[in-house]
Amino acid sequence: MTIERRLGDRILYAMQLALEQGDLEVSELLERALEKTLTRFGGPGVVDMRDLSPEMVDAFVRLDDLRRRLREG
Repeated sequence: MTIERRLGDRILYAMQLALEQGDLEVSELLERALEKTLTRFGGPGVVDMRDLSPEMVDAFVRLDDLRRRLREG
């Protein structure tokens, strides 16, 4: 993935790195930051109509997998 100019793209890239390193705490912080960047422009009660990119979907799935692996430990 190339680093794009948008903040959300850069956060996603950092989240992917944290997931590669198996860092759950940082991955979860970046997940929240990414969600904030995706919803901040609409305001309260506004539904975001954009689809998640395949890279974002993959990152969220990988985060769920990491959570599950660490729980099962």
